Amino acid sequence: MAKRQNSSMQHVVFSHSACFFCIFLIIKHFPNTSDNKNVKKRLFTILLTSIIIFFHTSPTFAYMVKFKEDWYKLYHVHYQQYPDDCIENIYWLEKAAQADFCNPQFTDAKITTEKEWEKYRYLFQMHINLKLIEQHLRLGRTYDKKCIYFYDAPWKDEYLRNMEKALSCYKAGLYYWQEAKVWQEKANSASFNFLFITAKQNWEDERERIAEGKLDYEKMLNREIERLEKNIKELNEMDKKY
Repeated sequence: MAKRQNSSMQHVVFSHSACFFCIFLIIKHFPNTSDNKNVKKRLFTILLTSIIIFFHTSPTFAYMVKFKEDWYKLYHVHYQQYPDDCIENIYWLEKAAQADFCNPQFTDAKITTEKEWEKYRYLFQMHINLKLIEQHLRLGRTYDKKCIYFYDAPWKDEYLRNMEKALSCYKAGLYYWQEAKVWQEKANSASFNFLFITAKQNWEDERERIAEGKLDYEKMLNREIERLEKNIKELNEMDKKY
């Protein structure tokens, strides 16, 4: 059945291509008179319209996004990232965190033993949660107001709404930090001593930096939350009619 469909599809493509080629030859070899130029324009318009319709109506083959690795590939960082970009990335990463792993032979890393497969899964989950923290920090900073000035009073309601959004982003980051630490502790188990997933060196670096205390999002997030709550309090106490 599949072979029959493929052959029929190839036949349709071939026949359409032949038609397009014939029209192109007719246009090319038409004498360059004033009347024929108009005919040429019409034929070219027909050719272009036919090509557009053909490619829009041709069957396409969808790529199923099913496994953790598939969802993670949709995550990307823009040079200039707007709130919608952050929200999109958070969605992809959330889906990746919830999805199943693909078969070990289809991963980006070379997995040869069950122990390597176990550590790879722990590192991947840790890495996804760290990326979720980064995206929540990016999103929070688009709504954050670092400093409060006396002339901000007339717009205090708008500022407060945005600052509440930023606060919720930072607090969500704390949840993902706890999740990341759980997976880091599993990946840092003594049973994995001298076992490294070399294809994912950046994940291994993240694991080691957390273990040494060099990567501590909890400290950073709590500092941001404390500063933001102080600014919210100051803004609430401000006279709106200044």
